[in-house]
Amino acid sequence: MKDPFAHTYSIVARDAKTGEMAVGVQSHWFSVGSIVSWGKAGVGVVATQSFVNPAYGPNGLKLMEQGLAPAEALTILLALDEGKAYRQVAFLNANGETAVHTGEKCVEAAGDFAAENFSVQANMMLNDKVVPAMKKAFLEHENLPLAERVLKVLQAAEAAGGDIRGKQSAALIVVGAEEVEHPWEEKKIDLRVDDHAEPLVELERLLKVARAYEFMNRGDLAMEAANVEKALEEYGGAMELFPENLEMKYWTAVALANSGRMDEAKPLFEAIFKADPNWKEMTRRLPASGLLNISKKELEELTK
Repeated sequence: MKDPFAHTYSIVARDAKTGEMAVGVQSHWFSVGSIVSWGKAGVGVVATQSFVNPAYGPNGLKLMEQGLAPAEALTILLALDEGKAYRQVAFLNANGETAVHTGEKCVEAAGDFAAENFSVQANMMLNDKVVPAMKKAFLEHENLPLAERVLKVLQAAEAAGGDIRGKQSAALIVVGAEEVEHPWEEKKIDLRVDDHAEPLVELERLLKVARAYEFMNRGDLAMEAANVEKALEEYGGAMELFPENLEMKYWTAVALANSGRMDEAKPLFEAIFKADPNWKEMTRRLPASGLLNISKKELEELTK
């Protein structure tokens, strides 16, 4: 086989409430997210692993976009694949329909479980407890947002034994329920840990940072709309999630200043300037862009 190894465990899943779809994966292989996880908003998601044929990703999405059910699309592609005995592939569409294939030559322990809205699959596992643990974790964490729920599934797989070779990389993507106009809108979450001693620990950290930056992005939009109070609320949410990040502290301080709350803003600015003086020069530049609305005197006092 000339195809890249990605003996691994993964999940494709859909949130029944929001319609969002996700792929989560972990493997003892470099940059597993670059070949295993595929998704298209409003269409579906694909995980292709074991001796990976990456073509299952784009080709599977194309067939599902044309209206074929996951089982139909997977059957068509398997029929064209001389190496199907070595493949492990899972499809899920925007209706929550799933299809999964575990080839008879996938390295043990190998298996899968597919149901409405999710499929979990694994090969080259330490034991046969991994897939049942993944299924259990998905069903038990229905209350969580989809990304966090998928992370729980990956953590359960690792706790049950995981990849017999150990761990190296992980990835998590989430796409929306509706098709989008622009390519950059496809993925709501797109996280990869390409090489790490504890890839799931790092993936969990990155997911928390991503959530913080969702607050930041909403805060930026509020600033653009001159809705200072909304911006303050969103930046504050970001700072709560990621308090050590200077960027988040900074825009919270700016929002406070813009709402006339300089007494609260000033200590934040001072702490930021002490940590990194470049932010002081940044502050001097903001009024010209309309992002900091304070008097010239207040600006001079703040940046002296």
